[in-house]
Amino acid sequence: MTSSEQASEMLVVGRITSVFGVRGWVKIVSYTDQVEGLLDYQPWWIDTDQGLLKLIVDDWKRHADGIVVHLKDVDDRDVAKAWCNHDILIEQELLPSLDNTEFYWHQLVGLSVVSYFENQQYSLGVVKSLMETGANDVLLVKGDSGAIDREERAIPYTKQFVRDVDLEAKRINVIWDPQF
Repeated sequence: MTSSEQASEMLVVGRITSVFGVRGWVKIVSYTDQVEGLLDYQPWWIDTDQGLLKLIVDDWKRHADGIVVHLKDVDDRDVAKAWCNHDILIEQELLPSLDNTEFYWHQLVGLSVVSYFENQQYSLGVVKSLMETGANDVLLVKGDSGAIDREERAIPYTKQFVRDVDLEAKRINVIWDPQF
C-alpha cells in the first residue's frame, strides 16, 4: 500500500500551524468538537514525501483558542518548524463507536442523496462535504451525472429533511424540493 493510499484511510483531525517558542513546541488547530479531544487520538500521523511519519505528543497546554503541543524528541524550533503546515491524521479505528442512528461526517461524504418529494423520487447527487452552522449541520450536495442537474444544494441535516442514512447502500434519503 502506498503512502497516499494509507493516508486516504486516515482522518484529518487537525493541523500543525506554526512553531511556538524555541523549545520545539507547535501550535495546533483542532477540528474536533472539543479542542482537547484531539489529544485522545494518538498516535498522530503526518503525510510527507517520505511516507507517513508518526508523531507522539508528550506534553500540551491550552493557548488562546487552541492548543500548543510538544512532540516527543523534538526540542528545537527549527526541527519543529519542519512539521508546520501539515495535517494531523489518525487511524479511523481510534474513533469511538456510535449507535446506528449517529454518523461521523467522513462516513456521509460520498453518499448519494435521493429526495422523495410529492410522491416522486429525485437523485440530487452526492455529499461533497458538511458544514456546521450553529443551529444544525448541513449537507453540501453536488449534482453528478446520475442526478437531475449539476446544481449544488445545502440540505439541513435534521430529522425534518433527512429520512434515513444507509451506509451499506451508500445512500441518504431526504425529503427535499428538487427545485430548491
